Amino acid sequence: MEQEQHQNALGDRVEQLCVVCGEEKGHVVLSVGKRGQITRVNCPQCGTNGRFKSIKTATRKRGLAAESAPYDWTRTYRKGQSLLHPKFGEGEVTAVIEPKKIDVLFSDRIRRLIHSRDR
Repeated sequence: MEQEQHQNALGDRVEQLCVVCGEEKGHVVLSVGKRGQITRVNCPQCGTNGRFKSIKTATRKRGLAAESAPYDWTRTYRKGQSLLHPKFGEGEVTAVIEPKKIDVLFSDRIRRLIHSRDR
């Protein structure tokens, strides 16, 4: 059996079922074992830390791109929505910070973006 080539790192994004939120969504890797297996993750939406329990490989869903609309800074986003940023790739809105700012979890880290702006 061929071993997975991707080494998991702290801060990576992985899909896992969140017991508190009750849905499968992106989690942030908090700790990795000696062999590179993910051991603990954090749900950025509810703040819950827990053990990594996914049976699937630790890669993002390929179907997320099909569900994600291209990022548009004039559009109003809400927590939990997916978007496709031209530079950062697929992301999930984790928080609405101000009426015009959102936090979005991308594969590398959480980034603050603007939204709901007039042209």
